Amino acid sequence: MNKFIYLLWPRRPMTPAQRRIVLLEDCAPRMLALDVRGLQMNIADDRVTVRSPAPRMLGPKHFVAQVNLWLDNPSQRAGHEQLLRDAGFDFAGYRVDEWLYTDYGENTHAPPRNWPDGQRSPGFIAVTLLERPRRIPKDEWMRRWFGWQSPMSEWMQPRSRYVRNLVEEVITSGAPGYEGIVEEAWPSAEHIRNPYLFYGARNWLQLVLNMATMLRSVTRMLRISHITTVMTSEYFLKTV
Repeated sequence: MNKFIYLLWPRRPMTPAQRRIVLLEDCAPRMLALDVRGLQMNIADDRVTVRSPAPRMLGPKHFVAQVNLWLDNPSQRAGHEQLLRDAGFDFAGYRVDEWLYTDYGENTHAPPRNWPDGQRSPGFIAVTLLERPRRIPKDEWMRRWFGWQSPMSEWMQPRSRYVRNLVEEVITSGAPGYEGIVEEAWPSAEHIRNPYLFYGARNWLQLVLNMATMLRSVTRMLRISHITTVMTSEYFLKTV
């Protein structure tokens, strides 16, 4: 089974509500009819009520949705890609190796998933695109990401789900060469807005120390000026 991720940009103006309606009510049923093994959409829609905690600097224009497809045969993706084009989206596609670090219910920040496919997940999903700086060899970059950043941030922050997608192949022409795509679930808007909650701090001193630890870790593996994070609503349309 193969996992593919598509980052979407609309070719015409769409409101957040229009993105949700087009993707969930038009695209999703058609994609499910093509016999997918799994389908998930993370959409920057009208139900997102919190801004990204990451600074917006020199990164590319923000995408408006992430579509995750699980297929038995890579040749099946052509039909899905055509559906997204017909719905008015340009996209960048990637074949990825998924590493689920923490699922719902595996820590104290959220109970196990108890909502059905098609229903919006509680909280908010931050989707972050990772560019590996050329100065860092791939094996060292992986060590810093998997060996330090992941466990450190899991210990510090109140995430309810954390998925690491390691890009194995860029599958669409002209797509940026990202090497990782991260999906982080946060239980509520307050967990994102409140720095004490976001950084797992009980007091001002711990907040400063935790922020410094996070900044040092992130700058050791990423170009901080090129980090792209988009806040989304999560929809499991067909669970793998």
